Amino acid sequence: MKAKTQLLLNNKEKTVPILSFPSTQLLGISVNELISSAEMQAKGMKAIADRCDIGASLNMMDLSVEAEAFGAKIRFYDEEIPTVEKGIIDDIEDAANIVVPEVGTGRTALYIEGVRKAKEIVTDLPVFCGVIGPYSLAGRLFDMTELMMSCYDSPDEVKTLLEKATAFITEYLKAFKEAGADGVILAEPAAGLLSPDLAEEFSMPYVKAIFDAVQSEDFIVCYHNCGNAAIDMVDEMVSLGADIYHLGNAIDLGKAIEGFPKDMVVMGNVDPVLFRTGTPEDIRKATLAVFEGCASYENFMISSGCDIPAAAKWENIDAYFETVKEYYAQG
Repeated sequence: MKAKTQLLLNNKEKTVPILSFPSTQLLGISVNELISSAEMQAKGMKAIADRCDIGASLNMMDLSVEAEAFGAKIRFYDEEIPTVEKGIIDDIEDAANIVVPEVGTGRTALYIEGVRKAKEIVTDLPVFCGVIGPYSLAGRLFDMTELMMSCYDSPDEVKTLLEKATAFITEYLKAFKEAGADGVILAEPAAGLLSPDLAEEFSMPYVKAIFDAVQSEDFIVCYHNCGNAAIDMVDEMVSLGADIYHLGNAIDLGKAIEGFPKDMVVMGNVDPVLFRTGTPEDIRKATLAVFEGCASYENFMISSGCDIPAAAKWENIDAYFETVKEYYAQG
């Protein structure tokens, strides 16, 4: 296990939820303002690091950035994370005509600069960047339902699209690494909708190619899959060789973690929606329930199951950190 990963595991009370967009409330700005400014992103990361007892600082988990760089139409909101409104192809046959954009296109340069600036002011924590996974990006460039059908009908064309998505993500990640990022959370939620066989053919090899290109002793790779089929593809996930696996609340994490070697950290999986819709007591109960199912595993770390919404209540976020602190204080 890498030294940086072991350090995270040795300090489990310093939990690492996927927490970035609620920084808008701390800064008094909109989501749109946050995603439009590298300085604001860095300040948001610093604000969360100052308020919360975290083990790592995460930049924005905005899964529209890479698709926008390819030319997809993005819908922006003041209080919600951006979404892809329309992809760039209507037929999988058109994948051959897609041109892989240069890193720096669209908002990618801004997000890279946000990490660079964060490293200057968040000096006591590892800083992680966030990118989308290749299959999830392909679905945003085409259409998620059509992409899944094309895996059966036009597999070669799907693989062409995946190769182009992989090429861009790899270079994007290299730029983050050059900017000083200590690791990455690669989010591949759409793969959680696939069968294990389809995931093994159309997602895992491309994720592994990305990890192989950037993984190093000083750079942690974390694989995030919040799909409900993730429980059935543990063996495929293990084959990626990631340092950390971050899994969503759609699955029984206690059951899933049994299939991971002890030198691979597994994180999750408090329902992220509860941070917005629930109460501090709801958060406390949900957090303790995850502990009850998973804490006996040495390679487990508590986290949110996915990205905590921008509109999450800070009283709930605070309750999560308080519950984690109290749990570990009891020994």
